[in-house]
Amino acid sequence: MTSPRSGFISKAIWGVIALLLLVSVATLSLARGEPVNALWLVVAGVCTFLVAYRFHAAWLLAKVLTLDDERRTAAVRHADGKDFVPTNRWVVFGHHFAAIAGPGPLVGPVLAAQFGYLPGALWMLVGATLGGAVHDCVILFCSSRRCGKSLGQMVSEEVGTFAGIITLIGIVAIMVIILAVLGLVVVRALAESPWGLFTILASMPIALVMGLAMRSGKIHLGLISALGVAALLLSVWAGQWIHGSALEPWLTLDGRTLAVGIMIYGLLASVLPVWLLLAPRDYLSTFLKIGAVGVLGIAIVVLSPRLQMPALTKFIDGTGPVFAGKVFPFAFITIACAAVSGFHSLIASGTTPKLLARERDIRIVGYGAMITEMLVGILALIAACSMVPGEYFAINMKGTPAEVVASITAQGFPVTMTQMEALATSVGEKTMFGRSGGAPTFAVGMAQMFAGVFRSPEAISLWYHFAIMFEALFILTTIDAGTRVGRFLVQDLGGLLWKPFARTDSPLAGWSASILFVAAWGYFLYQGVIDPLGGINSLWPIFGVANQLLAVIALSLGTTVLIKMRKERYLWVTLLPLSWLLAVTLTAGWQKIFAADIRLGFLSAARHFQGLIVTGGSAREIAGWKHQVFNCHLNAGITALFVILVILIVASCARVWISLLAGRHDRHPLREDAFPA
Repeated sequence: MTSPRSGFISKAIWGVIALLLLVSVATLSLARGEPVNALWLVVAGVCTFLVAYRFHAAWLLAKVLTLDDERRTAAVRHADGKDFVPTNRWVVFGHHFAAIAGPGPLVGPVLAAQFGYLPGALWMLVGATLGGAVHDCVILFCSSRRCGKSLGQMVSEEVGTFAGIITLIGIVAIMVIILAVLGLVVVRALAESPWGLFTILASMPIALVMGLAMRSGKIHLGLISALGVAALLLSVWAGQWIHGSALEPWLTLDGRTLAVGIMIYGLLASVLPVWLLLAPRDYLSTFLKIGAVGVLGIAIVVLSPRLQMPALTKFIDGTGPVFAGKVFPFAFITIACAAVSGFHSLIASGTTPKLLARERDIRIVGYGAMITEMLVGILALIAACSMVPGEYFAINMKGTPAEVVASITAQGFPVTMTQMEALATSVGEKTMFGRSGGAPTFAVGMAQMFAGVFRSPEAISLWYHFAIMFEALFILTTIDAGTRVGRFLVQDLGGLLWKPFARTDSPLAGWSASILFVAAWGYFLYQGVIDPLGGINSLWPIFGVANQLLAVIALSLGTTVLIKMRKERYLWVTLLPLSWLLAVTLTAGWQKIFAADIRLGFLSAARHFQGLIVTGGSAREIAGWKHQVFNCHLNAGITALFVILVILIVASCARVWISLLAGRHDRHPLREDAFPA
């Protein structure tokens, strides 16, 4: 029993933490003119993490979801030693965190920094707790009580077959865009970068050797891990000698060549045995991510850098050089994985529920991993906003160097050619102009901090390429894992038309589905590479809309389940983030299709290129403009498709809600596993 004294001390400690949270947020929000110390962002993130996990998570899981350790989880009920394996909660946490925390929490906050540090920071602090953590926990809870079923299967059972089929189609289409954008981030990071490309290529034979060694069972896992990490670090160090060698021309590839290479890699990795490449690469990536993010956090605390980017920039009006669009709604779709991400629902209804040993572990795994990812996003935002703003914008803006320098300087963020040449030299690259996508920017910020902590300015190039390798390795892991998942989804869809196509043991069906899926995301990747605006300007917003619409689907399912559980008094828990995301995504979708600004609206951009065709030009220019017209119309159609599919799903769910709230529970029974089981 807790003594009055210890109770008072506990309340005092939590009172101090809450006060620190308020002071840090107030300092960040009210600061104008002078740079703010980045530690205030760290304090705000850590205090939010502590308060949310201690109070909000406990309330959500005890009162709203009513977890019950007496109920056996899917992993226990269907334990088979292969797919369903009750696992230690910390191991499950590591798996879940590695799966959800791909490049999103690093890239999204970096891109959103064009609005200033405040919009992104507030969205991550609030969105991750009241939105993302709720989203992840609800779906993990639902899947765990339904034999570990996928999101599409649960929608089909709880809402209806029509909604389930639409959800499956929507998920496949959304994954196509997600993988295309991730591939584009890798291309932007590695194009014309022989050092970076050498490091990534070296990681592949390292992963293959590790996979073979693990498969043999004759070498201790600890030794394999140590040698694998050492070999990766050695490849980063060795990459500096590529410059001036005979290998340099072979490793200096343009974006188009890299895009084709990533497609080939994704196809092969998706059909190779999991133990050969995917598993060891994922294993290596986890070590690197935890280690690199941990060191970055220490570097920020030690250096206490100033946030040179203002709280709000002039680009909140939609004129930003990184991507077009106003702070609302585009800040809230640009930052997804560190706040709310629909992609998490695929993981929370995928492998993770098949590993949970107890329902109470949902708090650590679902809630804990989400707010940990929020902290990663905060660190990425600090890395971007601690840079010289002029350099940040020059890295992320397309155009000739002279045009970029003149444009950024004229908008109030001075930068010079000499400054950018010195930056490129310091990181061992030929140029840093137009390296959009977020990854190079994060790598520069991370490298500068690491060099500052270790007092080795001359080693910035080494740290930069370590950061590039660290990011690209994680993204490629997501690409090959995502392509493998996409192959199964395509087979499920094809199986609706021809049952043999759904057979996962058929090599012909497997290869056919993989080729179809890679061709789909590869097409959008290639178009992003050749886009004169850089690709990120058009593809990242589509990715953001698609990802958050997937979250809308998941939260709609969660709302349906809560009503069936007779939890009507808590419906606001899912309806609040659902309503916000629906407003954000529908607004963004409408603007991306119909906005008059040619940098924002697909249809207006198509009309612009059609006008250029009428005006006339060279045969090559006209062919390029015609291609742009087609792509703009295609992008508008894809965005409209996402919006229509989600509206149909939400409408299907709303029909069930109305029926349930009218008391017709017998028509829509709860489909969870029987208790006790």
